[in-house]
Parts: sequence; structure tokens; C-alpha cells
Amino acid sequence: MSALPDTEQIRDALRKVADPEVGANIVDLGLVYRIEASAQGVLIEMTMTSPACPMGDLILDDAYAELERILPVDCQPEIRVVWEPPWHPSMMSEKCRLRLGWQEDGAA
Repeated sequence: MSALPDTEQIRDALRKVADPEVGANIVDLGLVYRIEASAQGVLIEMTMTSPACPMGDLILDDAYAELERILPVDCQPEIRVVWEPPWHPSMMSEKCRLRLGWQEDGAA
């Protein structure tokens, strides 16, 4: 197996994946909870802004496509969608909150 990118390289690749409803990337939105890269492969645990997110499949497809660009050919990533903890606007990066006009407490 070729060398795996480190977790920061994986996080940078996932920054290219946007939630089209919000217009921000999934990392800055706080949707990516866990990135684990090991000899066994890459595991991503992430969530959506809500369980009813109509763009969930598109976001996952885009995430897999970005991972495919940086991972060795023989590495199959696994993305698990989790609902605990539930996503909250406070999970966004400060830069993302400011760009979207959210106050620190998550109020618009």
C-alpha cells in the first residue's frame, strides 16, 4: 500500500466538500467529527446538519470523490454518518460563523 496522507491532509481534502444548502465546507461547518488514518485504511465519522438533510447523499458522494483523489488506489475509505452528538451551529469554525452571520451562541 502506498503511504496514506495524514489526518490534516485528509481534513484539507474534505474542506473541498461543500454543503450546497449552506454554501460552506463540511469541515468548517463542524460536520466532520473524526478522521482516523491507519494501515487498515481511512475512517471518517461525520454528521449532517439534520437527519432530514436533502443533500446528504450528494455530500457523501463529494466526500468520497475528494478522498479518492488523495488516497492510494488500494485504500477504500469508510465514511460513517453518525447522529451523536447532534450537530449544532456552535460546532462551526469562527470564520464560518462570521461568514454566515451567526453569533457566538448560534443565534442568527
